[in-house]
Amino acid sequence: MNPFSRFNSPAGSPGQRATFFQPGWWRAFQPARTRINTRERLRLLAGVLVGMLVTGLLCHLVGGSAAAERLPWLVAPIGASAVLVFALPASPLAQPWAVVGGNTLSALAGIAGVHGVHLLGSPELASALAVATAIGLMLALRCLHPPGGATALMMVLGGIGDAAFALYPVMLNSLLLVLAGIVYNTATRRPYPHPQLPPASSAGVTSGPDRLLDADLDAVLARYNQVLDVSRDDLKALLVETRLRAYDRKLADVRCADIMSRELVTVEFGTPLQEAWALLRERRIKALPVVDRTFRIAGIVTLADFMRAAELDVYEGFDEKLRGLIRRTRRTHSSKPEVVGQIMTRNVRVAGMQRHLVELLPLFGSTGHHHIPIIGEGERLVGMITQSDLVAALGRAVDAAA
Repeated sequence: MNPFSRFNSPAGSPGQRATFFQPGWWRAFQPARTRINTRERLRLLAGVLVGMLVTGLLCHLVGGSAAAERLPWLVAPIGASAVLVFALPASPLAQPWAVVGGNTLSALAGIAGVHGVHLLGSPELASALAVATAIGLMLALRCLHPPGGATALMMVLGGIGDAAFALYPVMLNSLLLVLAGIVYNTATRRPYPHPQLPPASSAGVTSGPDRLLDADLDAVLARYNQVLDVSRDDLKALLVETRLRAYDRKLADVRCADIMSRELVTVEFGTPLQEAWALLRERRIKALPVVDRTFRIAGIVTLADFMRAAELDVYEGFDEKLRGLIRRTRRTHSSKPEVVGQIMTRNVRVAGMQRHLVELLPLFGSTGHHHIPIIGEGERLVGMITQSDLVAALGRAVDAAA
């Protein structure tokens, strides 16, 4: 599926973008839902209140009464900057350099526009050029900040041609707001400044799924070719989290009956050790369920059981000890084990067919189980799940979620 198909598809379902000539185009004017809870709303409101209060008080104090009579001590675009710093602290548009550099450069562009009014003879043209120049400078110096456009326009419309205005109050306002944002966002556990990771091509070589995800993400962003109000690392984290949720949902639906091996190789209590060992070698398996005549689980015999019965604690004499164990004794009485029932593990963990696979993960992961017999109606053996079956199921779930 083309990842950009939703940008070109006709309207008709949520998330699709419609053009003016398509039915339902008016839905684009509907306000988007703000997906934050009440606690986050209160956090950002308190942040704006504190940030603007601190910035205003300190700038008023620095300017003094004399300066306050000549110049404003707080500029209006700082209010818009506060929205970004406290409500969107992860946004690339709200980072310290974007706030300080964007507002200051835009002020300089606006000041130049004031002088351009006399040359151009048109305040409208001078205003447009000032805003366009400010945006161009912010893009070139990687400090794009939306309130910067308002800062440039404010200079032209207010006729402010003094270059010192870019330092005070504009730059000082921006610096103090950023400092307040750093303190407040950090105190409320919102990283600020927020790390802005570079593309994978310039960040060094990564490996495995991360490398593929980085490459795909960079390719999609390059094709999208628009300014995004979200950092690349946040976008990647959202993608990874979405994949994990889809993976969990897929895995939660898998039951033992869906992945178990149904072609069973079993033995009985009286099966000779030599025969059981031959089955393990020929079928290249590591465990044999031991069943009774009704096909109910009586135990399980594994390679580890053979090793333990042969007393293979040390490597010395390994072959001879193992041959001695599995070799059938011709005498009527023997002190060594002769049949599977004498060496099998009797306490066997089993699972029902309808049990969810996720419930077995702790058994395979922490308790050392490598094989789980699956029982059905009447507690009869119907299948077996091995670590290989589990890994294969996990792989399929990952592929389905991707």
